[in-house]
Amino acid sequence: MGSSEMGWKLKDHPKLPKGKVVAVVVLDGWGEASPNQYNCIHVADTPTMDSLKKGVPKRWRLVRAHGTAVGLPSDDDMGNSEVGHNALGAGRIYAQGAKLVDSALSSGKIYEGEGFKYIKECFEDGTLHLIGLLSDGGVHSRLDQLQSLLKGASEHGAKRIRVHILTDGRDVLDGTSVGFVETLEDDLAKLREKGVDAKIASGGGRMNVTMDRYENDWGVVKRGWDAQVLGEAPYKFRNAIEAVKKLREETKANDQYLPPFVIVDENGMAVGPILDGDAVVTFNFRADRMVMLAKALEYEDFDKFDRVRFPKIHYAGMLQYDGELKLPRYYLVSPPEIERTSGEYLVYNGVRTFACSETVKFGHVTFFWNGNRSGYFNQEMEEYVEIPSDSGITFNVQPKMKALEIAEKARDAILSGKFHQVRVNLPNGDMVGHTGDIEATVVACKTADDAVKMILDAIEQVSGIYVITADHGNAEDMVKRDKKGEPILDKNGNVQILTSHTLQPVPLAIGGPGLLPGVKFRKDVPDGGLANVAATVMNLHGFEAPNDYEPTLIEVADN
Repeated sequence: MGSSEMGWKLKDHPKLPKGKVVAVVVLDGWGEASPNQYNCIHVADTPTMDSLKKGVPKRWRLVRAHGTAVGLPSDDDMGNSEVGHNALGAGRIYAQGAKLVDSALSSGKIYEGEGFKYIKECFEDGTLHLIGLLSDGGVHSRLDQLQSLLKGASEHGAKRIRVHILTDGRDVLDGTSVGFVETLEDDLAKLREKGVDAKIASGGGRMNVTMDRYENDWGVVKRGWDAQVLGEAPYKFRNAIEAVKKLREETKANDQYLPPFVIVDENGMAVGPILDGDAVVTFNFRADRMVMLAKALEYEDFDKFDRVRFPKIHYAGMLQYDGELKLPRYYLVSPPEIERTSGEYLVYNGVRTFACSETVKFGHVTFFWNGNRSGYFNQEMEEYVEIPSDSGITFNVQPKMKALEIAEKARDAILSGKFHQVRVNLPNGDMVGHTGDIEATVVACKTADDAVKMILDAIEQVSGIYVITADHGNAEDMVKRDKKGEPILDKNGNVQILTSHTLQPVPLAIGGPGLLPGVKFRKDVPDGGLANVAATVMNLHGFEAPNDYEPTLIEVADN
C-alpha cells in the first residue's frame, strides 16, 4: 500500500452503515441536454433512467464533467473518458492538458521521459520537426510552451529544427499571426547564433491546414501533409513573415483560413520536408484537432488520402491524444500521477471490489479509475473482468455492444455476496455516438438502459445501494449547432452530424433499498463535478472521505 496503516484508515461515517453492496454504474457518453430529435437519449426508450430522474427529486442531480471540473484548462474543453474516470476514482481534481505541460516544462521532467528519449534518437543525424498552432490562446497550444520546447530541445542535442506553423485567429484576434511569427523568428535567430540550424518550414491557417477534427474533412490534413512532409504547397516564400503578410493581403483570407505555404531556399527548394530518420512532435496539448494528423503520421495502414510517401520517423505527441486508441504511442508529457485513490482506500478498509467492462472501456474502470495505475491493489480483495469488444466492425453495426453481458456479470457479482462494490462502465452511448449514426445510437441508449435495469434489479434483491452517473456527454446531442443553438446545415441542406463529446453536464442518481430514507443531495454544492462522486461513494460504504477530497454531494437528514 505504500503508507503506514494509520494513513490508510478511513473514519467511519457517523450516520451511514457499513457493509451494504454499492453498485457504481458509469454510462459512457450520457449527458443531459434539452429534448429534441438529435438527443438520442431522449428519443430512445429509456424507462429505467427516466424513472430515476422522475423518482425522488432529492436523489437525482447533474454534475459537471468537462473543463475545470476535471482539471482541463478552460470550460471550453470537452471532458473525455480518461479524465472523467480519473476524477471519479481520485476524488480530487488533477491538472490535465496545458497545466501538465507547464509543470513538465518548468521542472525539466519532459526531457527525462520515454517520449523525449525516443525523439532524441534522431537528433544526431535527423531533423526535429515541431508542428502545431502558433498562438497564445491557450486552448490548443501556447506560444510560451513552444518557446520552452525549442530552447530545451536545442540544449538536449537537437542540431537541426524545423517548425511547421498553423496560424490561429480563432482563439485570439485575427491578424495577431504576424506578431507571433515575428516572435518565433527572433527565437530561431537566437538559436542559429548558437549554431542550431533552426527555421520555419511551412505554414497555413488552422481551419484550412492540418487541424480538422472528428474526420470531418481529411482534405485539411492532406494540405498540411503535402506542405509539412512533401514540401509542396501552392504558395512558396523565402520567409514566414512575408508569407503571412502577403497571403493575408493577396487572398483576403483571415488567419484561420490562410492557404498552405512552404518556405524555400534560394534555389526554390523546400527548407524542411519531413524525411526518413527525422523526429516529429505535434506540440498542441489539446487532442481533438491533432488526432487525425497523428493517425497519418503513425498508421502504416492508412487510406484517408494518398500520402505519396510515408517517412520512417520517430513521432511523439505533446500528450497522448487518444487513450482508447493509444495514439500516439509516444508522448512527451505523461498523465498525472494520482495517489491515494478512492479504490485503494476502500480496498484497504475492507471493501471487496468487482470491476467490469468490455475491452474499449475496461481500462477506464480499472487503470484510469485507479489513478493511471495497472493491476490490483490487493488481488484477494478485488476481481476485474474484461469482456472482449466486437472487433473488425464499427460500433454502429452492433450498437448493443456488450452492455447486457456486462450487466449480467455485475448482477452475478452483486448476488454472489462476495463484493461490497460492483463497478461497471456501459460504453454504448459514447462508442456508438462517435460513429454519428443516430438510429444506432438510439438503440445503444436503449440497451444501456436495459443493462441499468438488470443491475438495479439485483441491487433490489440484496437490499443494496446504486450510484448511476456518466463520464461526459455525447449521445444527448448529435448535431453541430451555431451560436444560437440551431442545427448547422451543409451545402445540401442536411444537418451536420456531431460525433464528438459535448460540454453538457451528466446525471448522478442514488437510491436502492439499502439507502437510508434521510439521505439526499446537498444543496450547497451546486457546481459539483465528477471528482465529488468519490467522497459520495465512500459515504455510501459507511466511511468519511479523506480531508483533501472534493466534498461529498450527500447529507443525511435526521428523521
